[in-house]
Amino acid sequence: MSFGMVAIPVRLYLATESTSKVSFNLLCPEHKARIKNKRWCPEGDHEVAWGDVVRGYEYEKGSYVELDDADLEKLPLHSSKAIDIAGFIEDKELPGELYYQSAYYLEPEKSAAKPYALLKKTLEKTDRVAIAKFALRDRERLVSVRSHDGALVMNTLHWPDEIRSTEELELPDDVKVSPAEAKMAENLVGMMAMKFEPDEFKDEYKKALMEVVEAKVEKRQIIEAPEPEAETTVVDLMSALKASVEKAKKGEVARGREGRGGHESLASGKKTTAREKSARKKAS
Repeated sequence: MSFGMVAIPVRLYLATESTSKVSFNLLCPEHKARIKNKRWCPEGDHEVAWGDVVRGYEYEKGSYVELDDADLEKLPLHSSKAIDIAGFIEDKELPGELYYQSAYYLEPEKSAAKPYALLKKTLEKTDRVAIAKFALRDRERLVSVRSHDGALVMNTLHWPDEIRSTEELELPDDVKVSPAEAKMAENLVGMMAMKFEPDEFKDEYKKALMEVVEAKVEKRQIIEAPEPEAETTVVDLMSALKASVEKAKKGEVARGREGRGGHESLASGKKTTAREKSARKKAS
């Protein structure tokens, strides 16, 4: 990674991993055997082994030019060798809800500990985010680098031309909202305000699916999902807001009772050991 005349040798690790993803296999309906996908050459009418497949770019219909790893190494891009920082922007200038993709931790080589720490502290003090370009997985990417939890984190970003305009949407225009409706909505939001504790949110889908799988394996009855709470019919927006506020009040009382009963936040989880940290590192 480089900015100005400063070069920081770093290693790249995926910052996220999928632990709740459920994978299904495709089976033959008759033999219940797993279906295999074959790489088939229609020209020669034969199967091609994965190790023999070559990479090709279609420069015109039906015509391809082959490209191997050596060709890609010769790309005339500075970003193919380094995370080339173009500049530093204010955090608020980057609309993350549209631009952010994957996250990577940047770990410095031992010889680069000082410039790494200097960049991290400078980003923290100035409240700025580095914007750079970097070639990753056969394409050049726009990336951001910021300080987070003691480390530098790189996020791959969408290119501006990949983000669709809201002009394609049919959005309401000049909708009148009464002061009473606005006040009631603000009250509802205030009552539902919370601190974001990520560990308190769990993906229940995998657990529920495993219960169904176990029931089918053991040939026992599957416990059906509970009936959804009946919806109250409302005639207008104000009535819906009032009903929502009343429901939020009941939830607030219930949470208060739970807290007095000694409920412990899941956010205070156990510390990760050095061995676990090492096992979780996943290079890109």
